[in-house]
Amino acid sequence: MGEHLGRGHLCSLRPVVGRHWVATVWGPPESWDFVEYDAPMPVRGEVTICVHAAGVNPADSKHVAAPRPGVTPPVPIGYEVSGVISALGPDTVIGSGPAEVGDEVLAFRVQGGYAAELTVPAEKVFAKPARLSHPEAANLLLAGTTAAEMLAVSGAAAGETILLHGASGAVGVSVLQQAALRSIRVIGTASDTRADEVRRFGGVPVRYGPGLADRVRAIADAPISAALDAVGTDEAVDVSLELVADRSRVVTIAAPGRAASDGIRAIAGSMPDSARFRDRVRPELIALAGNGDLVVPMARTFPLDQAPLALRMLAEGHPGGKIALLPPP
Repeated sequence: MGEHLGRGHLCSLRPVVGRHWVATVWGPPESWDFVEYDAPMPVRGEVTICVHAAGVNPADSKHVAAPRPGVTPPVPIGYEVSGVISALGPDTVIGSGPAEVGDEVLAFRVQGGYAAELTVPAEKVFAKPARLSHPEAANLLLAGTTAAEMLAVSGAAAGETILLHGASGAVGVSVLQQAALRSIRVIGTASDTRADEVRRFGGVPVRYGPGLADRVRAIADAPISAALDAVGTDEAVDVSLELVADRSRVVTIAAPGRAASDGIRAIAGSMPDSARFRDRVRPELIALAGNGDLVVPMARTFPLDQAPLALRMLAEGHPGGKIALLPPP
C-alpha cells in the first residue's frame, strides 16, 4: 500500500485552498484562471507534494503566451516547487533516494507548480537542503541547470576569461557562482545600479550600451574565450561575435533567431539534449546549495492567488532577485 496521510492532511496544517493556476487560452498571465483543483493520489512512482513555495520564472508565462506545436490548453502553470511530501505511491523512492511522508523536498521539471498541492513523478523530486528556505529551494534548479548547461556547452575552463550578458539576472548570478567554483573569470554586463550584485558573486561588472566591446577589452586584458548570452539583444550577440573567435563558444538562451542566422549555439529546456543535461546536473547543484556554495538571492514573495502580479514584476525587469508564490499560510 502507498504511504499517505489522506488528501490534504499535512497541507491542512496551513490550511490549503485547493486551487491552481491554469492557462485555458493562449495569452498573458492576466488571462489565466485560478481554479479549484484536487491533486490525484499518487500511484507507484509518484509523489504528492504539499507546496510551500512555487518558483516564478520567465518561462512560466512565455510558454503559454502563444500557440506551440504539440501543446493544447488548458496548461497548468509552474515548473519548480518546494514543499513537504504529503503522500507516496507504493514502493516509491524519489530522485535522491528513500523518502517518507513529511520530508521536505524540492521538485523541478514538473508541470503545474502554481498550486497548493500537486502529484508528480518521483524521479523529479529531491530532498531539500536544510539551509535553503522553501522560496529559495523553489527557485534553485531552473536557473541553476540553465547556467550549468551554458558553461558546459561553451567549454569554459579554469583560467579562461568569458563574457556574460545579463550577469545580474537569475541565470547570470548562478553562472557567476558556478564559474567562480571552477576558477573561470567572468566579465558580466549589468547596469550601474546592479554592478555590486555582479561583484558580490565574483564577477567583474561592465556597463552595457554603446562601446561595450571596447570596455570589455580594456577590462579583460586577455582574450575572451567564450560568451554567454542571457538577454537576447542584438548588442549582446554582436559584441560576442566581435570578441570570441570560435562561434561554437558563443551560447545563447534568448536569441534563437540569431543562433540560426549567425552559427552560434542556442540551448533551451525543451531541447532533448538540454533536458537530459539539466536532469543529470540536478543532484550536483542541490549538493552545492546544501554546502552553501550556491545561493539563491530572493527579491520578494507573493501569495499564490497573486501570480499575475508576480509575473508582471518579473516582466518589468531586474527585480533584484528571485520571486516565489506562497500558498495560503
